[in-house]
Amino acid sequence: MTTTPRTERPTTPEGPLKGLRVLDLATLFAGPLCATMLGDFGAEVVKIEHPRRPDPSRGHGPSKDGVGLWWKHLGRNKRNLTLDLSSPGGREVLLKLAAESDVIIENFRPGTLEKWNLGWEELSAANPGLVLARVTGFGQFGPYARRPGFGTLAEAMSGFAAITGQPDGPPTLPPFGLADSIAALATSYAVMAALRGRDATGRGQVVDMAIIEPMLAILGPQATWFDQLGYVQPRTGNRSTNNAPRNTYRTSDGKWVAVSTSAQSIAERVMRLVGRPEFIAEDWFATGAGRAGHADELDEAVGGWIGGHTRDEVVTAFERAEAAIAPIYDIRDVLRDEQYQALNSITELPDPELGTVKMQNVLFRLSETPGAIRWAGRPHGADTDELLGGLGLSQAEIAELREAGAV
Repeated sequence: MTTTPRTERPTTPEGPLKGLRVLDLATLFAGPLCATMLGDFGAEVVKIEHPRRPDPSRGHGPSKDGVGLWWKHLGRNKRNLTLDLSSPGGREVLLKLAAESDVIIENFRPGTLEKWNLGWEELSAANPGLVLARVTGFGQFGPYARRPGFGTLAEAMSGFAAITGQPDGPPTLPPFGLADSIAALATSYAVMAALRGRDATGRGQVVDMAIIEPMLAILGPQATWFDQLGYVQPRTGNRSTNNAPRNTYRTSDGKWVAVSTSAQSIAERVMRLVGRPEFIAEDWFATGAGRAGHADELDEAVGGWIGGHTRDEVVTAFERAEAAIAPIYDIRDVLRDEQYQALNSITELPDPELGTVKMQNVLFRLSETPGAIRWAGRPHGADTDELLGGLGLSQAEIAELREAGAV
């Protein structure tokens, strides 16, 4: 079956989650990114920020003319409302919003919402069908529950950093929010599972997402290996203990490529391509683990051949040989790449503050109800009056809340 391509801005960008309302109370970064993913496929997302302390992502990373660029990505498809949840007026407004919403995403330390009388008991009383997604570093209970938690800590504690880096080097952290992003994907899945449960029971529930757990889950069977064999996965750099050749190699024009030979047939094609078919006849070559034990010899053969050719020549030769290879890109290469262009992986949309802005498109293509980016992140509190008016508050009541500092 063919899949409908993602368009820049569909004429009816409703998405399969149209009719779902999500309140995004979270900051930096797992919770808000989950809300972004739901908004990309049609959910109405209302971002709630403190009136005097905007979301930190607005000032995170590079900016242009005072406009935070990270927020343009993270805040896309969200309407913006300012609300001080610790104030009586802010609490009442949130309960009114909760009564008309399907999902709340928050990442306060455990006990914070309860301190404001906005815990699960109060929220579910306002709306029995509500799903409350609570995203924290360590979960809602246990000895670490009240610790500050960030994705970096999950990357460290999950075992990821311990297996990342060169064998003789230090454990290595990723230079971006890896654990937060994985937790956002996991939370999106958890929210949809909870909503499906609501379809069956009529009642909402609490999602307890500890950022340390999705990161742990993706690292493969490490716990099983240790349980059964006492095996602890070491740092191996770009190599793998499961197959070889598997590494990055420098081309004659100073660029880099990555080669993988997870399949035996691919490994054989690579060795024929680089002019070393004699390796294929070796007994150890018949398994991935056997080849990994001879990684030095294989890397020398593959790296020597690749080092004598330009990146374009290498990629072309590997493609002709039906061997697996990829050039190592930076973002400039991504924007030029014809496959990304064909998939419309990077989209451009108009923005009142920046004129136009490019960013990654929605995660996947749906043939009948595609997602879409309808707008980039909006200014702080841009939709406050409209959203409060939609709750039935008069202009005088909104002014009173503003005077009291609640909005």
